[in-house]
Amino acid sequence: MKSFLASLIILAAATLAGCGTAPTATKNDVEELSLALQSLDPGVDPGEARRAAELAYSYSAQLAKQYDVTTSPIIHNTLVNSGVKARGVCVHYAEDMEARLNQENFRTLSMLRAIAEPKSDFRIDHSTAVIAANGDGIYDGIVLDPWRYGGKLYWSATTEDPRYDWEPRLEVLRRKYERRMAKEGAAGS
Repeated sequence: MKSFLASLIILAAATLAGCGTAPTATKNDVEELSLALQSLDPGVDPGEARRAAELAYSYSAQLAKQYDVTTSPIIHNTLVNSGVKARGVCVHYAEDMEARLNQENFRTLSMLRAIAEPKSDFRIDHSTAVIAANGDGIYDGIVLDPWRYGGKLYWSATTEDPRYDWEPRLEVLRRKYERRMAKEGAAGS
């Protein structure tokens, strides 16, 4: 039954493959993100903010093409998890976005990572990249989430994201590790 459902999902995804369009950003989209980045701190260089905004939008679209995203993010996750596609789950977008923006060696901006744990049993963790003024943490930054809309960049202040409650990545991973160790310890008693 499980393989039948997986086959149905893959068939549906293949059928919808032609429905996807390449995400595009307008000059206004880039300008809005650039201004939001500049407003993070008076020390943020406007040129760096502009470059980061341009890259965040263009690289989001590039990743969607690179990952061959032709369906919704959830269906694409299923295709990755079943081995049909190689990459394109949220953690891949987060890793790749962070790495690409770090290549710029910004002096006044820094890249961070965040995870939102699920609010219900029917959801899974979500990972994203966060850009902040140099020296600030995720709560003072801006979420750069290219996964959410399949390569069309979503961004917002970390604390204002209506869908996810973001936490620093290492805090979430540490908490998960501690829970796992406690569970294994209880099972071994």
